[in-house]
Amino acid sequence: MNNKRIGLKAAALMCVMSALSGCSQKFEDVQDTVSLALFGHDDVVIAPAKIEDLPYASLYAKTDSSGQAFMVLGYASPSVSNLPRPEQNVQLKWLSANGEMLVTEFGRIVKTVNLLGGNLTASYSLDADPLALGLLNNSTPYQWRRKVDWQPGSHSGYTLESRFELQGENTLMVNEKPVSTLHFIEYVHAPELNIRFENEFWLHPVSGKVMASQQTPAPGLASIEITILKPFAGVSE
Repeated sequence: MNNKRIGLKAAALMCVMSALSGCSQKFEDVQDTVSLALFGHDDVVIAPAKIEDLPYASLYAKTDSSGQAFMVLGYASPSVSNLPRPEQNVQLKWLSANGEMLVTEFGRIVKTVNLLGGNLTASYSLDADPLALGLLNNSTPYQWRRKVDWQPGSHSGYTLESRFELQGENTLMVNEKPVSTLHFIEYVHAPELNIRFENEFWLHPVSGKVMASQQTPAPGLASIEITILKPFAGVSE
């Protein structure tokens, strides 16, 4: 039965990979990627050279209760959020071998699927996310409001109020290489629940793109650490 489940996961992930928009890689490359995702273990670590050789964007993700997982980009689809340059914005959908999915926009988690303990089902705002506007731009506001829905339970339309604050410069190790970043903390308040928490973002000091983060998708859900290993090469993020 276990072998059957692994085979089904492999087939499903290969179908996803073969459906990638604009995909021109050989099927052997897809098989290699599936093997890396399926047959790893807790706290998976992939050799930097192998990550560079893979034809797909990738990241590490980890929660407080799980080992480090290796995830690959499954889809890059048009964003439905109220963001600047709508013709250029995309949602990036990152897939694991076990069927988990993280959906990000400009480095922010906007949806999760199949995570243990609960999932963010929607994140929406009338105003653009400061991460999308660029935290390094002088005109970007450092305060923001959005609403989120999450499960389990009927949690719908709860307001999150954010305030961003630059902490200074940090050096991260990514693919065994030191990378200079600017560290921001997002102080988040859910007024209806009187809950406060913090998100952290490490940005490229020139482009302002998110290179790593630690985010709580919604009040009460587990915090998720993300490190971008090979960024999406498209128009966003």
